[in-house]
Parts: sequence; C-alpha cells; structure tokens
Amino acid sequence: MESSSRERLVVALDLPTAGEALAMAQRLEGKVGMLKVGLELFCAAGPGLVKELQVFAPIFLDLKFHDIPNTVKRALEAVLKLDPRLVNIHASGGALMMETAAEAVRAHRAAGGQTELLAVTVLTSLDREALARMGSLDDPRDLALHLAKLARECGCDGVVCSAMEAGLVRDACGESFHRLTPGIRPRGEQALDQARVMDPAQALRNGATWLVVGRPITQAPDPAGAALAILKEMETTR
Repeated sequence: MESSSRERLVVALDLPTAGEALAMAQRLEGKVGMLKVGLELFCAAGPGLVKELQVFAPIFLDLKFHDIPNTVKRALEAVLKLDPRLVNIHASGGALMMETAAEAVRAHRAAGGQTELLAVTVLTSLDREALARMGSLDDPRDLALHLAKLARECGCDGVVCSAMEAGLVRDACGESFHRLTPGIRPRGEQALDQARVMDPAQALRNGATWLVVGRPITQAPDPAGAALAILKEMETTR
C-alpha cells in the first residue's frame, strides 16, 4: 500500500473520552495520515490530549471557529501553539473574519509552524431542504463553490466541502487549494446523519485532497482492518 493513499485518510476521533481516543490512535498508528479532533473530544479533554495524540499522527483540529474577527484570531493563536496540521473556521463568518484568521495562520507558519487553514463551506449534514429552512434558496453546491472562492480570496489554504463539490472547487480555485471532504462512507455503508455522502474511490475521483472517515472505522470491530479496507478502496482510483 503506497503511503500517498494513507496520507490522504483522516480518521475522526469523535469519541467521548481521552482514554478511548488514545486507545484508538494507538490501534491506527501507521495506518492513517491524520487524526481529527473535534468539538466533543476537545471540550472533554482539552489541549493536553492533542499533544498526546500527535505522537501517533498529525492532527486536524476541527473546531470550526465562527465569531467576530478578533475573537477568532485570539482563539486561533491559542490553538496554534499546538501546531496542528490543519485548523478550520466557518466561511460563513465572512470575509474579514477569514482574512484575519489567515493572517494569524500565516504568521504561525512564518515562525516555523506547519498549520494550514481550511474554511468550512456547507456542512455535509445540510441538503437543499435544510438550507431552505434556514432561509437560503441556494443549492448546496452553488453555495459551497461561492464560499470556496471567497475563502481563497481571503487567504485560506483550502476548504472543507462535500465530495460532491470537490471537483468544482478544484476547477475554480486550482489544485493547490485543498479540499477536505467529510461524509465519506465505504461502499454499502449507511449515510447515518450525513445528507451528502460518497464512497472513498469516487470522492478521490471527484477531486478530494483528504477524506474524513469516522464511525465506519472507529465503531468497527477491527478499526485497523476497517482503515486498511478503506485504503484498498482508495487504491481503486489508480
């Protein structure tokens, strides 16, 4: 198995405790490219756990900051001390918020850090009907593409989008503007609480840079085996 596929697989550690997260990270060491720490785990265990997890793999710190620009900047400066591989903000926070966040991340990299900044476009749990209930008449793809273009203008390094929009974003913003895609389900798996999903091979063909997979791996009887099976699916794009 070539490392390039492994490096593109991000496992979401959407687990309630530090002990469970560390045990899962240990089981997956060397088999995945990145570990995602989201709101549930970060709020439960804090920055110290991120440092412990970095022993096993680089970290995508999925906190989706969305606030006034100065608050987002200060929050980012706090977590950038951990030097995660990726951090994210909500593109819907607006241009000034994204510009301010991008400045903070660039300053961190200039000082020797590695972190890249992604902007969340449209959550993969939202479809057109859900957006309509929020007062938006946009198609999710159109809205995601618009927000991706804005994020690029504001200095972000890429976006979080569904695999359905990844190719559109790549074509509009360029290959170097990264696309991280949640809502990835192996062939035959249920969508669960995701509205816009795709299997690993198709997501890569559609232009995804990184694939985020959570429960199909972390809730499997053999998480390491499940990760390897997904890597095999990813290899079918070659």
